[in-house]
Amino acid sequence: MTTAAPTTLDLGAVQKIRKVAVLLALLALIGASLVTQSIGGVDGRWHETVEAVGLAAIVFSIVGRAWCTLYIGGRKKADVVDTGPYSLTRNPLYVFSFFGAFGVGAQSGSAAIAIGFVLAALLIFRLTVAREEAFLGREFGERYAAYMARTPRFLPDFRLWRDSEELTIRPSLFLLTLRDGMVFLLAIPFFELIDMGQADHWLKVVAHLP
Repeated sequence: MTTAAPTTLDLGAVQKIRKVAVLLALLALIGASLVTQSIGGVDGRWHETVEAVGLAAIVFSIVGRAWCTLYIGGRKKADVVDTGPYSLTRNPLYVFSFFGAFGVGAQSGSAAIAIGFVLAALLIFRLTVAREEAFLGREFGERYAAYMARTPRFLPDFRLWRDSEELTIRPSLFLLTLRDGMVFLLAIPFFELIDMGQADHWLKVVAHLP
């Protein structure tokens, strides 16, 4: 792996912009969730099935994001990390976040809302990744260009798997990633409150979605 000195571009600023964009998209989708309901109602089999699949997606996302942190360990601005999950896709953290986004939306009981969450996350992360790739390309030059050429941006290619013999783990970052992932679980009580409001008719449902 190649190291480089810091530049004036702060990836932290890009990540802050990403978080604001995620928040705005989340608020818009939550607004839609307040006035829509899954087909069959909040107690229907479809609703319960989508919620269960969503919970599995959230757990998968939390575990996957933590796994990625074992490899990246806060070195994104200093190294080209190309082993473990980073050998399969250049942005495994975001890939696992897509599962989290689906899981959050699925707690509405609607697959359509869940897909909306994924599409919003994909749009936001594509813009973020473009900025990050420009930074990393300037930092690491041909090495990063070669990594980009052989490794897909999002869709994993499992034929490319390669691992490290040793990992340098930063426990604080690992725990921070776990904590951030746990936020996805807040969707469960939140959407349960929405379900209660719709069942008790103090939230007006204007559309039913699959």
